[in-house]
Amino acid sequence: MNRACFSLFATAVLLLPLTASASDPKTPSSTEKLTPQTKLLIMRDLTAERVFMRTPLPMGERGLEIKDGKMSPSEQQVAALVMQHGFAAKPGDRVVITNVLIKEKSIVFEINGGGKKHEKWYQHVELGANGTTTPVGGAPKSLEAKGSSVTLEFDKYVPELTGDQVRDMLAPVFDFKALNQAEAYQKTLPPKVQEAIKNHKVLVGMDRDMVIYAKGRPPRKIRDKDDSGVDYEEWIYGDPPQEVDFVRFQGIFVSRLEIMTVDGEKIVRTEKEVDLQSQETELAAKKPEQRPADAPSLLRPGEQAASSPDTRNAPQTPYPSPGSTTPTGAPSPDTLPHWQVVGL
Repeated sequence: MNRACFSLFATAVLLLPLTASASDPKTPSSTEKLTPQTKLLIMRDLTAERVFMRTPLPMGERGLEIKDGKMSPSEQQVAALVMQHGFAAKPGDRVVITNVLIKEKSIVFEINGGGKKHEKWYQHVELGANGTTTPVGGAPKSLEAKGSSVTLEFDKYVPELTGDQVRDMLAPVFDFKALNQAEAYQKTLPPKVQEAIKNHKVLVGMDRDMVIYAKGRPPRKIRDKDDSGVDYEEWIYGDPPQEVDFVRFQGIFVSRLEIMTVDGEKIVRTEKEVDLQSQETELAAKKPEQRPADAPSLLRPGEQAASSPDTRNAPQTPYPSPGSTTPTGAPSPDTLPHWQVVGL
């Protein structure tokens, strides 16, 4: 190989990575700062766009943050925020990016109105007469916000980006490619559950939403108690002589599945096939921590807390609750066998 050919070959090899990087829309440029023109293009491109959630989104000002492809806060912290403030959206829910705020080192996406409600300017204007004032905009509305936010964080400044590059960065939280809610929801589930839903099968351990996606809403429901006195709800799918499925729930999860096949065979499954205990469910099931015996108190000596009534002189004979017509000593209605069939 002569010197001229070698020089051309070396130049081509050196330029190849640069060409690939420039042609890849997923590779953001970290050397150029976001220009005002690009800023407007991103805001116009993403504002009012409808997307599907991949992860739980807690309601309130504390939303989710993404930096270097990693999402924060952690799953446990998100579950705690959900328990405290509630859901702004669940996995698979469709949400709207109602506003895009581009700051020096971050891009903030307000979801479903954002986590903080703002008053209109005219709601601060009042007219007065004879010592009284009346708001021009009418009575102030509730400032309780139902939305949240997702923030893209950068180290030094927001670099030059395209709308597609921003969407790729938001991939841990948003699904921009799902065609409908069912497709978006299934993508958030483990492969085993996805396959079961695709084949319209129920697994022990599924929750109610998964069963509805797999089998549809139940034509019949039965509420009863098992042999141990534990409440359960059973969903019934199908009618004889066709296959009939009895899906039993304890809480929100399937605890038992009974299938009556067309040839009369009875199949019963009780062993958990999928473990989907969510963080928020675990937090809800946690008992409050016991207060230490020597914990400090603001109460005076001999004074009791308002939440704990004084029972020192309380009569030992139980009284029926106010408004109750059940006499003392009569069996409680809760101890009687009961069942209820609910038609959807």
